[in-house]
Amino acid sequence: MILTLTPNPSLDLTYGLDELVRGEVQRAGSMTVEAGGKGINVSRNLVANGMASRAVAPVGGPSGEQFLSLLEESGMDLVCVPVEGAVRMNVSLVEVGGVGTKVNAAGPRLSDEELELLLGETVEAGREADWLAVCGSLPPGAPTDLYARAVSLGREAGCRVAVDSSGPAFEAALGAGPDLIKPNQEELADLVGRKLATLEDVLTAAKEVRAGGVGAVLVSLGADGAVLVDENGALHADTPPFVPDSTVGAGDALLAGFLYAGGAGEAGLVEAVAWGAAAARLPGSRGPTPADLEREAVRLHDDLDLEKALKGEAPG
Repeated sequence: MILTLTPNPSLDLTYGLDELVRGEVQRAGSMTVEAGGKGINVSRNLVANGMASRAVAPVGGPSGEQFLSLLEESGMDLVCVPVEGAVRMNVSLVEVGGVGTKVNAAGPRLSDEELELLLGETVEAGREADWLAVCGSLPPGAPTDLYARAVSLGREAGCRVAVDSSGPAFEAALGAGPDLIKPNQEELADLVGRKLATLEDVLTAAKEVRAGGVGAVLVSLGADGAVLVDENGALHADTPPFVPDSTVGAGDALLAGFLYAGGAGEAGLVEAVAWGAAAARLPGSRGPTPADLEREAVRLHDDLDLEKALKGEAPG
């Protein structure tokens, strides 16, 4: 079983537009609303593909009621931590061709007692899990070391721990030695403090991060696929070019696919890229089902083109 922790879940509204014109009144050609947050997306993707997953998240307010209702439809196992603040609402404007503009709300401020309950429920559920995936942003006012604590507590509960986040909380979590991190190109650049323009830049940065005590680094590179750097070396995988429908949630699908395949090696990377590409072909933040996956389209490169210039499209 794979457990996820999402300290700052959301309702995700996605509007499909022909073209975003700033300052103009526009009509959406499509609209979806989904219960979201990075860990929620990971768990939902896993369940949709037949793997047991449980999600831990704080839920409150009227928007929280809608959040729970949407998750009931998915059949996902949720450990709901009741809190006073309401689940935030995020909005994505996705143009034809998959170009997206996303506005993320800050979310509710959780009390110290609510945060401790959140970690306590995670530890309890972690005793039955093979992996704990700690995902997304922190709620306002949460201590920067929250994810570092979650990594240590997950390890104590007996599971391997993956972290997919950004900013100071992500950086602090590295010091706790997670088994896996899943940054995108921009997030990895932030961790090492420089721009990453080529595949060689990404590999060098990932190796630096690993040297600090991280087990493996899975880097999502948008249209350029993904790179895995672990104790066995480096691998790169991608798919032939295609026009995405929406890249929202593609990185979450990529992490879910990697964990689905065991969280290691060539098999994990191929599955990850297949899931990420499938998600990018779907509207909103929908994740793939088995019928959406095209594993045979994934190209695995063990002879890496180090001078390859990256397109810079790296959805989380």
